[in-house]
Amino acid sequence: MRMALPVASVVAVLSCVSASAGAQAPHMSFFITSAGSGKGADLGGLEGADRHCQALAEAAGVTGASWHAYLSATAGNGHAAVNARDRIGPGPWYNARGVMVARNVADLHSDNNKLGKETSLTEKGAAVNGRGDTPNMHDILTGSKLDGTVSSDTTDTTCRNWTSSDAGSAIVGHHDRQGGGANPTSWNSAHPSRGCSQQNLQSSGGNGLFYCFGT
Repeated sequence: MRMALPVASVVAVLSCVSASAGAQAPHMSFFITSAGSGKGADLGGLEGADRHCQALAEAAGVTGASWHAYLSATAGNGHAAVNARDRIGPGPWYNARGVMVARNVADLHSDNNKLGKETSLTEKGAAVNGRGDTPNMHDILTGSKLDGTVSSDTTDTTCRNWTSSDAGSAIVGHHDRQGGGANPTSWNSAHPSRGCSQQNLQSSGGNGLFYCFGT
């Protein structure tokens, strides 16, 4: 004989189901740009890169956040050096599918982060080509060391602070955590690029893409 549940129990169950159905994934607060500037590593400086992040996020329907590119810059022309890790807020950060990729700045720059080809997605929730794909686009512009600070190297590591599409070089990371270079599995500091032009970036496995973080 089937026993009927008390009315109060039915209401409680339905309330839980309704709450679960109405729950929303956290707003996206991290992505790789689906497209670069089209001018290689000339992003219009840090400000231009930030605007690009903002425009892509808003085009994807994410509003109410302030977006910043994960890019370092060297000192010069009356400006102090800038560390990428200091530009992105405290975290946590979620990709377009609601997956937390890092809890905070320390977690982001540790071996515990969840960055990789399956989780480092564009603002549209799409995967970015990695090693083994055609074309390979796993080189992501950062100009940073492993800890997210600007390099102290005397050579150009930021394509003239993201204003050059010709001479210079920039440190790049591998979003798929594989490849060559001094730190092949690093998401933010794998090796220097061959140059700053779109052609040079593409020739070494990039496409002028960069990371964006929302605060």
